[in-house]
Amino acid sequence: MSKKTLVLGASLKVDRYSNIAIHRLRKYNVYTIAIGLREGMVDDVKIHKDLVPFQGVDTVTLYLGPERQPEYFDYIISLKPKRVIFNPGTENPEFYKLLAEHKIMSEVACTLVLLGTGQY
Repeated sequence: MSKKTLVLGASLKVDRYSNIAIHRLRKYNVYTIAIGLREGMVDDVKIHKDLVPFQGVDTVTLYLGPERQPEYFDYIISLKPKRVIFNPGTENPEFYKLLAEHKIMSEVACTLVLLGTGQY
């Protein structure tokens, strides 16, 4: 399983779902990169503060509420991922439409559940 995944909204706090997702993605050997408010390490994944122009991103998994997403619209689209996963609490119909216009699939799901059920 090598779907290069960007965790957007990554947190160093161990009780946050984004942090748990990074650990779980790595457990399933998914190449994982991350962007958050604070730099640091989660498992073997560096959290970047800057919007790094990563190449070859298959999936962006969102851990940002809809009110914080607009500042990342252009960035996410520029990565040209195959899909964006909207985890619980991140649902955003405006963004689904914008992604569809750029031929990027939106998936309203939970990354943890997708991994656990073999649907990732």
